Amino acid sequence: MAKGKVSTAVGSLGDYLKEQRTLAQLSLRQLAEQTGVSNPYLSQIERGLRRPSAEVLQQIAKALRISAEQLYLRAGIVSPDEGIGGSVELAVLADPALTERQKQSLLDVYQSFLAMNGAAPGSATAGADPAPQGEEHEATP
Repeated sequence: MAKGKVSTAVGSLGDYLKEQRTLAQLSLRQLAEQTGVSNPYLSQIERGLRRPSAEVLQQIAKALRISAEQLYLRAGIVSPDEGIGGSVELAVLADPALTERQKQSLLDVYQSFLAMNGAAPGSATAGADPAPQGEEHEATP
């Protein structure tokens, strides 16, 4: 069975996290204590068996003193297009006024809208939604 895009992203995330943890000279148990995430769950993330939420990635990034955005990219949570400055996902993740739970909720809603509209994240048509079915917009003079 071939690995899918998500599995590949999660696998490379796990390899990256293990490398960063090793460089920080932390054991899985020490990282678990610092992040508040269970040791078995961290192990599953490193082995590519689990895809962590943005909130868990934020905790891991803080403990390892690395960029949370880099982890979001490696986990496939955000995927900015080449040559385009920024994305909806990065803007949400960078907003200091939102809690991690609120950020994850907004990203989930955004992804569901894209899926419903059949648009890929970051595509030019993602934000251009015609009038919803049953509604017509009238031009006002």
